[in-house]
Amino acid sequence: MTVMEQRGAYRPSPPPAWQPRTDPAPLLPDAEPYRVLGTEAAEQADPDLLRRLYTGLVRGRRYNVQATALTKQGRLAVYPSSTGQEACEVAAALALEERDWLFPSYRDTLAVVARGVDPVAALTLLRGDWHTGYDPREHRVAPLSTPLATQLPHAVGLAHAARLKGDDVVALAMVGDGGTSEGDFHEALNFAAVWQAPVVFLVQNNGFAISVPLAKQTAAPTLAHKAVGYGMPGRLVDGNDAAAVHEVLRDAVRRAREGGGPTLVEAITYRVDAHTNADDATRYRGDSEVETWREHDPIALLERELTGRGLLDEAAREAARDAAEAMAADLRARMNEDAPLDPADLFAHVYAEPTPQLRAQQAQLRAELDADSEGSHR
Repeated sequence: MTVMEQRGAYRPSPPPAWQPRTDPAPLLPDAEPYRVLGTEAAEQADPDLLRRLYTGLVRGRRYNVQATALTKQGRLAVYPSSTGQEACEVAAALALEERDWLFPSYRDTLAVVARGVDPVAALTLLRGDWHTGYDPREHRVAPLSTPLATQLPHAVGLAHAARLKGDDVVALAMVGDGGTSEGDFHEALNFAAVWQAPVVFLVQNNGFAISVPLAKQTAAPTLAHKAVGYGMPGRLVDGNDAAAVHEVLRDAVRRAREGGGPTLVEAITYRVDAHTNADDATRYRGDSEVETWREHDPIALLERELTGRGLLDEAAREAARDAAEAMAADLRARMNEDAPLDPADLFAHVYAEPTPQLRAQQAQLRAELDADSEGSHR
């Protein structure tokens, strides 16, 4: 008998309020990632949807390649490539209705473009210009989030507010595996489940949080298993299977819209490129690992399915490549133009009413610019 038991402080039976309120079994993810391509389920997939996904993947791959090249040319300050993760990016955008909202992370530029944002505008933040580059309200796309997971509570707040107003809106929030270690992740999922907010959380598990492998991030069986602790279902999906990702996200969005509450989706994928153009990935992973994942390339998987079913011929493949190349050429030309910059923009949109300190700094900058202008005309 323990000391606590001897003193009479031990209570072997918990109070009734402690008892589980739901059966956790239905919330648990499948043992293996859900797949469609290469299975019998693929026969039921909509051919038109598969073609749209394919076109989006080809375009997305070319976008990643072109944006990466722009960093080497000094036209972008940084670019977190999503090469290898295009299935997650495109499927996330296509799973939403026009009225829904997308909350991207810094690596989800491709999802932003697939949602309809101008490719150049989507790179504005990474270029170092302006604040966002596009109107979030117009596109229903929140600003790209560089701090890890901070967009998740925002997604919950918007979705909860929309439901209180009676708006039929779902928010889809994207985050990487490293972001699941942030407090914002916990707070967002906890609030979403308690409020039964219409939110879908998509975790793109690409194996590394910069150089930190997943095994050093969590001891959970999968990230999808974290869902049960919050009282929401977790889904595990092959993140390189575009059809599977779209189906799982579409079902989660439908469930949220119908009042079923949030869902946590973990997509198992891999970033083939380094974390960003400033990262040396060879310091923490080997070439053999990367090559293994190249054999599970999302474009090749979908192309094989479409070709095998007679839904894609060489003319269609060439058309997709030509469209992607045209997009890249336009992106390249427009990014090579120097954007007009106004130093006064440093003080715009900081506060609704500028503080005395901001007004003083603005006046100081204006005086320095005027002095420079006068000196250049002498």
